Amino acid sequence: MKLDFAKMPDGLIPVIVQDAQTGQVLMLGYQNEEAQRVTQQTGRVTFFSRSKKRLWTKGETSGNYLTVVSQHPDCDQDALLIRATPDGPTCHRGTTSCFQQPQESAYPMAPVGFIAELERLVQRRQQFPDEDPKSYTVSLFRKGMPKIAQKVGEEAVETVIDAVGGNIEGLKGEAADLLYHLLVLLTASGLSLEDIVQVLRQRHTTISGGVRRE
Repeated sequence: MKLDFAKMPDGLIPVIVQDAQTGQVLMLGYQNEEAQRVTQQTGRVTFFSRSKKRLWTKGETSGNYLTVVSQHPDCDQDALLIRATPDGPTCHRGTTSCFQQPQESAYPMAPVGFIAELERLVQRRQQFPDEDPKSYTVSLFRKGMPKIAQKVGEEAVETVIDAVGGNIEGLKGEAADLLYHLLVLLTASGLSLEDIVQVLRQRHTTISGGVRRE
């Protein structure tokens, strides 16, 4: 990866950090060559603080680190996009994103981003059931795969019934239930949305005789 720090008078390039799972923009910071070197060495996003005049690893005080998934310079090598996994709220105000106002109940994001965030919550319910022992999701995991699979089947049938019957409002609700329970099923199976997306990508690749079209 090549970055041109010399193009900037202060040797600092802007760095946008994006949630690798949801696509949500989390924050903007700046890096010099040393901050970029530390980021690569540690796997945690590190900036140069213009106010403190020193290197600053995001999360060094709060514990809410940003673990690097991938890094992408722009076309001129003087700006950087880092896709990362946040360990907690990114903003010091306790919000997920620095671009999110505290009074907002949710950050405006693309539908696929919200689904990925929902998947993360489902995964957390599986990993830390004692955080919310009365959660419906936790109860599903405790009942095991037979119950989870049964719910997916029930919701699939109800979705089909509403679709065939032209019940649009009912279809929206049943499709939402189906999608949620499918996320639980995938998590219980040790799979993720990314695993499914990979299959879709493979099916959408060029094959002998042309391009496969879904």
